[in-house]
Amino acid sequence: MTGERDRESETEAETIARKSRRLETARKRTTASPWRGLGMFGLVGWSVAVPVVAGIALGIWMDRHWPGRVSWTLTLLVAGAALGALNAWFWVQREGRDD
Repeated sequence: MTGERDRESETEAETIARKSRRLETARKRTTASPWRGLGMFGLVGWSVAVPVVAGIALGIWMDRHWPGRVSWTLTLLVAGAALGALNAWFWVQREGRDD
């Protein structure tokens, strides 16, 4: 009984070690596929688009409630674009480190 149990646990340990080695090899062997590039393109696009659209929406609301000489919509559009550019730069830098 004990011999069987030792063999089973050894087999499990070997299986885990083999799968771990395969996973590590697969991580090292990542190739730049068109799908990965397309996904990164989408990620960067969304990381810019969301702050810009949010800035515009907030700016329109602020212009309706507090009209003035300065257009809040344009101001927050520029702020959203700047924030989106920083966000996109962050994501590109992060993905670049993994390669």
